[in-house]
Amino acid sequence: MQNVTAAGLGIGDDHPPRIMGVLNVSEESPYDPSVYDDPGEAAEYVDSELVSEGADIVDVGLESANKRFEVLSAEQELDRLDTAVEAIESVSGDAIFSIETRYAEVADEALSRGFDMVNDICGFADSEMPEVCAAHDAAVVKMASPPDLNRPGAIEEVDDIYAALERGGLTDKTIVDPAFGGWSEAKTLEDDRETFRRLREFRGLGQPILVSINRKNFLRDLAGRSTEEALPVSLAATAMAVERGAHVIRTHDVAETADAAEIGSAFARDRVRSDDLGVEELDVTTTGEAARHLARLGADETAADEATARVFELSGLSERERETFRAVATDAGVVFAPGDSGSLLAGSPAALARLRTLVAENRNASGAESVDFERLEAILDAVGGR
Repeated sequence: MQNVTAAGLGIGDDHPPRIMGVLNVSEESPYDPSVYDDPGEAAEYVDSELVSEGADIVDVGLESANKRFEVLSAEQELDRLDTAVEAIESVSGDAIFSIETRYAEVADEALSRGFDMVNDICGFADSEMPEVCAAHDAAVVKMASPPDLNRPGAIEEVDDIYAALERGGLTDKTIVDPAFGGWSEAKTLEDDRETFRRLREFRGLGQPILVSINRKNFLRDLAGRSTEEALPVSLAATAMAVERGAHVIRTHDVAETADAAEIGSAFARDRVRSDDLGVEELDVTTTGEAARHLARLGADETAADEATARVFELSGLSERERETFRAVATDAGVVFAPGDSGSLLAGSPAALARLRTLVAENRNASGAESVDFERLEAILDAVGGR
């Protein structure tokens, strides 16, 4: 996993989760508590509500990304940049400042005037964005998006998110964002939930991950909560996201989110890593996650079926059925451990498939008439052995 630095702030597996607070200088932004058009008031908000509560990064938006509003031109964003620059110059607390934009021209100007990093909501749709960020040695968040400056985040299929993040390449200082939220009419709440379930897959890109899930619809809908009532569900998801490998959490609720991220980090699985030996244990729980890493390494993706293990408890097996499993387990490459009250079966999806084949081939073996082969094959179908 590539670690990234943003003006000296480390982001990645070797660092604690980072909290990105939000400041908007866009009068049309829908979330009022973070919207300021007066630089002094904006600076006071950053100091008292963001930095003092634990924000490592302050993300400054010049316009609302809500698809209901007209997209501002680069010139219109630049007209608002003065307010943003004056605000960050008045902040007394210590934070990294990110400019949210889709235009390389705006990013270049902002980085030249005191901003530290870029949050590109159109995912390098402006092809000059990577070059601008590299020229400033600046970290950049790349949100999954079509190659269209007018359609931030409007990916319509979950499986297309990964390809969108790969499109246009990644800089050494890129942080990837899978774009949670209703960025297109075609994207459903279930699409967001599926993206969250598959969050570990984005670790296959080898870059730190940012998630923006604060009070999002796909969480509120599960609990039946309004935006005002949705903080608890956001915090639960934050802890889960960090446990699954997220490195930056973008939020309007800084103090609470920082606590939830700390809990997620404390209970995340420990992974072996030795830079001296060139060893890094990957956080892989499914074949899909394994396939992403194999693709990144240029390895054969079909090996993904052998790269993860599944573990099951089986009950109700007769002694003959146990013996049938035990006889072919080694050849299949699975672990079969019978016990007094049940049996443990463990192996990769490919190994479980081999086990099913070998069990089927044993139908004509001596004593096979006392074995319910249809039941055994049904069990192996259920555990993914087909």
